[in-house]
Amino acid sequence: MTQSDQDIRNRLLVARLPAMPQILLKLLELCQADGAGMAEMAKLVANDAGMTAKVLTVANSAAYHRGGQKVALLQALNTLGSDMLKTLVISESVLQTFNSFPYSTQMDLRMFWKHALTTAVLARELARAMNYAQGEEAYLAGLLHDVGRLALLAAAPSEYTALFYGPDNDALCAQEERGLQISHTEAGAWLVERWNLDTFMADAILYHHEPESRVAGAHPLIRIVHLAHALANQDSALPLAANAGDLCQLPESTLTAIHQGAAAQVERAASVLGIDLGGLDDWEPPVMQAPMPAVSPVQQRMNEEMRHMTLAAEVGQSFSRQKDDSQLLRVIRQNAHVLFDLEHTMVLMMNGNAQALVGVSVAEHLQRLSEFSVSLAGGGGIAQCAVQQKVAFLSRRDGLMNLAEEQLLRIFGVECLIAVPLSSGGRCLGVLVGGVPAHLVADVKRRERFLQAFGAQAAGALLAIASNRSEVDQRIEAIKAEHRDSAHRVRHEVNNPLAIIKNYLGVLDDKLARQEPVDGELSVLHEEIDRVGNILSDFAGVTPPAAAVAAKVELNKVVANVVRLFRESKFLPPSVDISARLATQDCEIEGSADTLKQILVNLIKNAVEAMPRGGRIEIISGGPVQRDDRTFYSLRVKDNGPGIPPAQRSRLFSPVQSTKAGANRGIGLSIVHGLVTKMGGRIECQSSASGTEFEMCLPVPGAAASAPLSAQGRR
Repeated sequence: MTQSDQDIRNRLLVARLPAMPQILLKLLELCQADGAGMAEMAKLVANDAGMTAKVLTVANSAAYHRGGQKVALLQALNTLGSDMLKTLVISESVLQTFNSFPYSTQMDLRMFWKHALTTAVLARELARAMNYAQGEEAYLAGLLHDVGRLALLAAAPSEYTALFYGPDNDALCAQEERGLQISHTEAGAWLVERWNLDTFMADAILYHHEPESRVAGAHPLIRIVHLAHALANQDSALPLAANAGDLCQLPESTLTAIHQGAAAQVERAASVLGIDLGGLDDWEPPVMQAPMPAVSPVQQRMNEEMRHMTLAAEVGQSFSRQKDDSQLLRVIRQNAHVLFDLEHTMVLMMNGNAQALVGVSVAEHLQRLSEFSVSLAGGGGIAQCAVQQKVAFLSRRDGLMNLAEEQLLRIFGVECLIAVPLSSGGRCLGVLVGGVPAHLVADVKRRERFLQAFGAQAAGALLAIASNRSEVDQRIEAIKAEHRDSAHRVRHEVNNPLAIIKNYLGVLDDKLARQEPVDGELSVLHEEIDRVGNILSDFAGVTPPAAAVAAKVELNKVVANVVRLFRESKFLPPSVDISARLATQDCEIEGSADTLKQILVNLIKNAVEAMPRGGRIEIISGGPVQRDDRTFYSLRVKDNGPGIPPAQRSRLFSPVQSTKAGANRGIGLSIVHGLVTKMGGRIECQSSASGTEFEMCLPVPGAAASAPLSAQGRR
């Protein structure tokens, strides 16, 4: 064990002494505020469930309540009154704090409490007699004047137990100094300062064993606590010294009345707080034959491991709630500070090729460390921690530190570095590096297994975020691909009516030059412009108005219009001829004219592009046919081109790379298939060296629905 480990001052730092309850600090603020009354104190008490229960218990006790019906909180506060309420809140808060000290449940603290309450009551009465404005402050200082004794008991139980049960006189401080190099007055003042209480309160605790001559001209609170402590140690049945009140400039009669009246107030306060002071007049301190073991080492170790397991589970849940890397890394560092007292920390993450650790998360005032990096091949304790995936402690004395690690020591201002691997499933994602002061090294080393588990929980959360991010990236990429495909389809389909519009504008120019009527051409232009809008709305998922959607359409009429459109628009090259053979009867189908027109335009364009040397295209309306016990009208588009290559027939209606040039090649037939299917029909293809024929079966209104229809290619 090193000298720093033996030093009781260092052991006090790692004793994990409890914090002062916030309700007490807020009460002291209220007591010092001008005009603070019962309403503010009632609000304060109502925010603390434990304190509320205590107030109600006391207000409903026989000492205050005579009726049969229980009183509520507001009535309870009025019943107790502001003075009693302040006393109760202060006493209960300090009691809760004291009971949180280690070993408090294994020791008989009743005599300690009696002395603390007596000093508190005397201090408050002395403050009133002196017209000292902060009576509650005096009461609290009296309660806390010996808190250093509990602190020393928590930090060094085996060495201090015998002294704790010894008399609280001037010789006690000398014994503490000889055995522990610190007195309980120093330890108590240090603890009160750590609780951010008033400096004069810390001084009152520090000097309450000083000779009276040294504190004669001190702050009133220091003199009040000094005199209250002296009176508390004197038997109330014995007369006081003639000059006992000189320290606080109080006459002997006033001091005697205060001293003799304190016992009743102490008994009442102890009763309210649930402290049994019965039998203490004959109480004898236990005879300490040997230093009393605080807790069995095995039991203590088991308790620590159970606490660590619980904390690890809580930490894991906290990590899992974080949404992104930066937020998680910040929470990792915050938890390291709270759990392991690591004031300065940084996270180094493995780079892409797993050859170095790079700083990614540091405190704002250490932003320069964000460029800090450690090469795994360069040696040193941090690199070794990442490679071996084990917690490492680094100090200059070990002789293992490299230049970068010594630089971190200086920046953190500590004597030791700790490196915690962020590893899971045999994979190290990074390292948490923290600065450990010398007095905490032994305590942190004892929790090495907890540190390892902490790093594993952090790594698991980082992997989960990475996995979620990968899934999100995949979904985003799929959406992008879908949008690209949709954009290609829109461009492909819009180009068809735009090409017709362009050609018809040429026809329009010719007719206007010859002063011929252009009503028909203008009508076609309007139709094609509307078709562009409908195509864009369809791809955007915008449902057109019900009036614009034709539930039924005359097949022959649409075919005739499309053939006329291609003939008159000069869209077809002179070497390609197009004709239509229409059924003698009307062929009414389900669907819209725009959709059927879009289908035919795509098929005709494909046929034209497949016959660069010219040829013949024929559209045949074949009348009714039966497919799968359902009536359809047959519509065929055939050409006498070279046919579709066999390799493309199996994927005919899927977007594929065709032999056609252009960014939209290969998607026209997939659009046709989608439109036919959307109409409730089916499409098949038959192709050979002598030509290609597409046959569509389009649904007749009122025909019975059938099973889903499939498309196929036929040789």
